[in-house]
Amino acid sequence: MIACRLKLTLLGLCCFSSSILADNPIVTHMFTADPTARVFENKVYIYPSTDVVCEEGFGNNGFCMPSYNVFSSSNLHDWQDHGTVVDQSDVPWGKKDGFGMWAPDAIERNGTYYFYFPDIPLDESGFRRIGVATAKSPEGPFTVQDNYIAGVSGIDPNVFIDDDGQAYLYFGGGEKLYVAKLKSNMVELASAPQEIEGLPAKYKEGPFLFKRNGVYYFTFPHSPSGSEELAYATGDNPLGPFKYQGMFMQRWRDGIWTNHHSIVEYENQWFLFYHHHQISQDQHLRSMRADALFFDNAGRIQAVIPTERGIGTPLATAKLQIDRYSMLSDKGVKASKTSGGLLPANWQVDWVENGSWLNYDRVNFEQGKSKKIMVQAASQTAGGTVQVRLGGPQGEIIGEVAISGTGGWKKWQTFEAPLKAKLTGIHNLSFVFLGAEEGYLFNIDWVSFK
Repeated sequence: MIACRLKLTLLGLCCFSSSILADNPIVTHMFTADPTARVFENKVYIYPSTDVVCEEGFGNNGFCMPSYNVFSSSNLHDWQDHGTVVDQSDVPWGKKDGFGMWAPDAIERNGTYYFYFPDIPLDESGFRRIGVATAKSPEGPFTVQDNYIAGVSGIDPNVFIDDDGQAYLYFGGGEKLYVAKLKSNMVELASAPQEIEGLPAKYKEGPFLFKRNGVYYFTFPHSPSGSEELAYATGDNPLGPFKYQGMFMQRWRDGIWTNHHSIVEYENQWFLFYHHHQISQDQHLRSMRADALFFDNAGRIQAVIPTERGIGTPLATAKLQIDRYSMLSDKGVKASKTSGGLLPANWQVDWVENGSWLNYDRVNFEQGKSKKIMVQAASQTAGGTVQVRLGGPQGEIIGEVAISGTGGWKKWQTFEAPLKAKLTGIHNLSFVFLGAEEGYLFNIDWVSFK
């Protein structure tokens, strides 16, 4: 595949399937953007686009996006990378080196999984056309249809099937967004595209519609000024018109112009999937993320504040990346990226001082078999103690792990201590760091319960 021949800063983009342990960002071994999340077969599947480093002469607006992968999880923490589902070289009607495969979507109907994607057409009939690939499994293999959907020109396809079985295709990009009915075969239009009414002016893209309590929520990235914020409108018909309700996620203010999202309910909780450039600090090399999403009593979407912790519930026996914290004390501790802008990305807890702490929520101890705490740490000083507490920095102490000097801040050793309580089920943990009154104590890579 063309994508695998590029000189990339990532490995295995096209060629392997792997298991990923992640908080935010969800994926750290490759760059992923525009995540569409769907619930299929009692799992969450994410279909993102893929960012790679552009070679000279290739790309669109600084983006090189050659293909799509799919990821799945049942606990929202352990993600399986099922590999590439569609590559630009697979599209009969698309440019084989266009690198213009932007935000996709996927949906299931009558046992068939339909994957919708934009691509640059060989016939130069539009900026982008929307293609469809089909499969009998949510992870593929997918077969790309010979032709794009006639009558559609635009980007960012989103498909919604209403309770009466009628399917709708949303797309666009620019001042206007559009909707059209789909035939039951899911690859042909049943009505001409019409503009979505009731939306604010200025640039919009990435439509994503969902239904909750009989209300249709039409969500979209919007750029009234500066970079994109996530906004929404509501209505009582999937064709609109919609009433604009406002923003639910602030625009980025750290050098990335885009955001792109999807919203899904899983096990009675709603989640927002979106992207940022936390790993690369390059707005053309993005990484998908997720956080919980809530509604007030009137059904309004509440503002989502991005977190490091994300949405997953890891097993206590996993190597918990506590640098992806839920809360950090005001001073005396940091979470620093150790991999620069390269992949795979890694962080550590460092600059640790006496009395500082961090919280790491939602750890699953299952049936209470864990008997000890293990901490991977490094110290160029005398070290200190990691105190593990339940529920917060003033909570019950369930273990204390002594960390001694290892001879350097990057010379890692594993330290352990008994777990003082039999824990079952899911718990919020707090790690309190104690040691000398002055100076730094240690760095931490991971914590685990065995």
